[in-house]
Amino acid sequence: MHLIEEKSGFRKLLAGLLLTIGPLAACENGPAEPVPAALPDGPGPAASTCGEKGALQAMLSGAIVAKLDWSDEALRCESMPRPDAEGVRLRFSGEVGEERLAIIIALPDLDPGETGDEFDSNVTISVEGSGRFFSAPNLDTCWTEIAINEPIEEDSDTYNILGGLTCVTPLGEINGDGFVDIQLLRFSGIANWSRT
Repeated sequence: MHLIEEKSGFRKLLAGLLLTIGPLAACENGPAEPVPAALPDGPGPAASTCGEKGALQAMLSGAIVAKLDWSDEALRCESMPRPDAEGVRLRFSGEVGEERLAIIIALPDLDPGETGDEFDSNVTISVEGSGRFFSAPNLDTCWTEIAINEPIEEDSDTYNILGGLTCVTPLGEINGDGFVDIQLLRFSGIANWSRT
């Protein structure tokens, strides 16, 4: 009886070893398992919205006190033609502390490819999500010098644009009594002349 039990115990032990060793042996002689592709280190850089040469620098005082120095990576650029094909509107936005500012420059007399020293401009600054807006009272108080206004690609409606804005009076707060004074505003971004 002991012999039968010993044989039965030995068989169980042998079966257990085969179950353990069998897969190892198969790995040694079988085909190699595919190696997973390397995972990327992290997300790639965000695509530029400013023609990959975007920048905005300015000094703001009054209700918003900030030194803006937004590079292409920190800046979002948008643009569209103004109504009735009267010039173009440029929009730049970026972070200031925990808030996001948007600066909109409307250039009613600017045409594609045109450069020059004094284009009348209407300027608005908004603190996104707060309902606070500051705007130039009329076209006689701000003007823009455009140094570069060139298509990004041949036959493109989107242009690289580089210039500087000057305002002789502060921007008054809409629905409030505050103001923002803009000093030394320089920008590089895009101007989009497409009507579609």
